[in-house]
Amino acid sequence: MQMAIYFYSARAEPYGCFSNFSKHGFKVGGVWWPTSEHYFQGQKFAGTEHEEAVRRAYTPKMAAEIGRDRRRPLRSDWEAVKDEIMFQGVLHKFETHAELRELLLATGEEEILEDAPHDYYWGIGRDGSGKNQLGITLMQVRSMLRQQK
Repeated sequence: MQMAIYFYSARAEPYGCFSNFSKHGFKVGGVWWPTSEHYFQGQKFAGTEHEEAVRRAYTPKMAAEIGRDRRRPLRSDWEAVKDEIMFQGVLHKFETHAELRELLLATGEEEILEDAPHDYYWGIGRDGSGKNQLGITLMQVRSMLRQQK
């Protein structure tokens, strides 16, 4: 019987590192991003001073708050590119950190679900009906990493 893997808090073991808030940074184009949350939120403002404000945020929670601040000009194509940007950020994170990559690959074919009670797009929401786009992204990254081995 196939089990499902649920994650949410970056501090929860063993799968907290699947959270975008986990402190596993990476470089993209020679620029260091402290977390995949910083990267994702920063790309909402790519090429502007707001991107750098997100990158320099002290915590991933602060990066998310800056990224969700609609007083800042969201890039016009955001809805069209956000899933690919999330994929790239998650891929960079797992390519950079061997121990995370091994943990993700060790999940086999199990379904990965972000148990985020207030997020019905990236997570499964309170009632489990959410899209689980972050979980789907992790499974796509897992598949790609498996092909690279």
